[in-house]
Amino acid sequence: MRDPSLPTRRHDLDWLRVAAFAILIFYHVGMFYVTWDWHVKSVHASPSAEWLMRLVNPWRLPLLFFISGIALRFVADSGPLTHLAGRRAMRLGLPILFGMAVVVAPQAYFELVEKGEVTGSVLSFYPHYLDPASDFSIITPTWNHLWYVVYILLYTLLLLPAARPLAAFMDGVGGRLCARAFNGRLGIVVALGVLAFPHVVIDLSIGDLFPVTHNLVADWANHAHCLTVFVLGFALAKDRSFWGVVDRGLLPIGSLALVFTVLFAALWLNWDEARSTVTASPVLSAVVRTLRIIAAWATILTALGLAQRHLNRPSRALTYATEAVFPWYILHQTLLVVAGVWLTSLGLGAAQEAVLVVIAVIAGCALIHECVIRRVPLLRPLFGLKPRRSRRQPAAIKEVP
Repeated sequence: MRDPSLPTRRHDLDWLRVAAFAILIFYHVGMFYVTWDWHVKSVHASPSAEWLMRLVNPWRLPLLFFISGIALRFVADSGPLTHLAGRRAMRLGLPILFGMAVVVAPQAYFELVEKGEVTGSVLSFYPHYLDPASDFSIITPTWNHLWYVVYILLYTLLLLPAARPLAAFMDGVGGRLCARAFNGRLGIVVALGVLAFPHVVIDLSIGDLFPVTHNLVADWANHAHCLTVFVLGFALAKDRSFWGVVDRGLLPIGSLALVFTVLFAALWLNWDEARSTVTASPVLSAVVRTLRIIAAWATILTALGLAQRHLNRPSRALTYATEAVFPWYILHQTLLVVAGVWLTSLGLGAAQEAVLVVIAVIAGCALIHECVIRRVPLLRPLFGLKPRRSRRQPAAIKEVP
């Protein structure tokens, strides 16, 4: 039976989810400008922003998977799991299929044009894009940035059969173990260790064997990381001791996160000089990788603590953003690729081009969501939105992907 004293809505996590997706959009804009492999590139691509992206990289996606695990716990406690499996399959499956068939197609087109594999129009390319037998250097049709939604759907379906037993365990024995671990004198250290330790083991054991590919059947290290975070989010979603230590530990863990941020900023800014020293020593490399994971979880716990303390309240802005974030996520990378390819061909300066790319992505997402997606009943489920209802409170944290 649900404890009536527990919250049924977490506005703070709604805010964090919106913020995490906003960071993701800007991160993808950054991918257009750094030297790392990506779909298309600006003529101004350079290593200048890579240090900043390295700082964000370790925690931006774990935060999203952790929140998604929490969301599943809330919705799993609210009704029959058989109905939930069907609803989630439709809520996430339709955007995946529509996204692959329609939204992502221009990304593949411009990537292949840049590689010299396609010379015709996007309309002439489209039938070949839909043909899995097409001989391109990339798999088509593809999901590109929608891999996150694919993985969330997969993890949800995998976890649902164990959802009730795991929830019951956390409400009983697991909750008592957490209370003993997190409420003690070293509770802050234990909380950080519980979250970081499995990822240190995964990274040092199979991280080098299975580089991140976002290929569903070959992405084993990434699956191990993401699924672990997802399950941890589900397990700890309603644990009072965990959220208590998140609040108590805000100052020390936040200070630790700040120290790590400064140290890693210095390392990444001087990475060209430090790379050979770090990679030449297996011990030093393992230490750096371990500290990077600890730093990531210190940052995530700090974000959770700040949001819990200062953002756990409703607002009209949050109401709107909670609905908008999924369509924006689906749209943003295609708008970025199309706008980026066009703007970088105009010979603009780097700063002017980057500002216009950001404006194009944000304005495009806002206009298409506001003027088209949310107002056309047929399109709403294709972008992960529920049918329009009368003016009521919108989806809570328990309703999001």
